[in-house]
Amino acid sequence: MTQSTERAADPSKAGAPGPGGGNIDDAEIARFQNLAKAWWDPVGKFRPLHQIGPARLTFIRNELTRHFGREGSGLRPFKNLTVLDVGCGGGLMSEPLARLGARVTGIDPGEKNITIARDHAAPQGLDIDYRVTTAEELVAAGAKFDAVVCLEVVEHVPDVAAFVQTCASLVRPGGLLILSTINRTLKAYALAIVAAEYVLGWLPRGTHQWDRFVTPEEIGRYIAAAGLGTPRFEGFVYNPLRDQWSLSPDTDVNYLAAASKPA
Repeated sequence: MTQSTERAADPSKAGAPGPGGGNIDDAEIARFQNLAKAWWDPVGKFRPLHQIGPARLTFIRNELTRHFGREGSGLRPFKNLTVLDVGCGGGLMSEPLARLGARVTGIDPGEKNITIARDHAAPQGLDIDYRVTTAEELVAAGAKFDAVVCLEVVEHVPDVAAFVQTCASLVRPGGLLILSTINRTLKAYALAIVAAEYVLGWLPRGTHQWDRFVTPEEIGRYIAAAGLGTPRFEGFVYNPLRDQWSLSPDTDVNYLAAASKPA
């Protein structure tokens, strides 16, 4: 077993937080800050996030409407639900959540990302509470939300177990936590790194580190340790013929998880 693989398999050997303090990696923050202007370009550096957006939103909508008994509640099923988008970037998920009626708070440690998010939401009349802050700072302030979503973030933090605990702490009793990330498999290495970054050029090279990918089993343990219920997993897969992503039972590469906090 290599040192990097051993570190990924054992959360106690996770990489140390960056010099900026907290459970963040300063190099990762800088990487996304440098790309901030590209957030809303559907064919630019964040093209994969635009493509997987509908599948992610379908999962979130299904889970929230089921959990909060909002099935068949019209075009704004999340009305009056407070939703926190952790690591919101330029707001690619915060905006559709707001359109579905949620009172959205979007947080990101990158000031440039939040500026882009605010500038994009304002002309559309979307009232989203964007903040340059971290999940840890919200926990210290005693914040609670009906739902916390954290998408494609856990593979970029030094200590995933601690991060899941932090996100779970922000969920009110009876609320829901939703995560999405990349599985640590050889298939994920081949598709999410070799193909996406080096062959197809969908993502800038170095976007992902395979040893930071997290298996569903590990996420399940972290969720249980955080006091949440058994998570429900679902994968999403790419169809090259249709150039489209869709939800699937296959969690070998990309997957989502939803877990509730006991009331």
